[in-house]
Amino acid sequence: MSRQSIGETVSRRLHKSESTLDTALHEMARLAAFLPQARARAGLSAVTGQKVFDETAAAIGALTEARAHLVRTHVTLAALARQLGLDTVAVGPLDKPDDRPPVGGNILTLPENRATPIINKTLPRNAGAC
Repeated sequence: MSRQSIGETVSRRLHKSESTLDTALHEMARLAAFLPQARARAGLSAVTGQKVFDETAAAIGALTEARAHLVRTHVTLAALARQLGLDTVAVGPLDKPDDRPPVGGNILTLPENRATPIINKTLPRNAGAC
């Protein structure tokens, strides 16, 4: 297996992990949003349900912290890929904050005085530039 194919596999798994974590965070937030209504419909006092609110909030915090760790993993892997000369291992339809032009679902609108789109440049090779 070549470094390029290994990098592509890592990239796909990272993207899937990011997507899965975002889905878990979304679902947990939906649960937290529904809890006050569920408590009221069940006729429970605020005191009775407080532990549920506390634990759900803690779970959201833990997922948010896990997401931050995964974002840092992404940045570190991107720097490593550049150091290894694997500039083209990114997968997925999502734009990065500095993508010019956006590579995903966003539509690039060019200024009237610009004849050609901006082309993405090769990423820097040092981790400090990430």
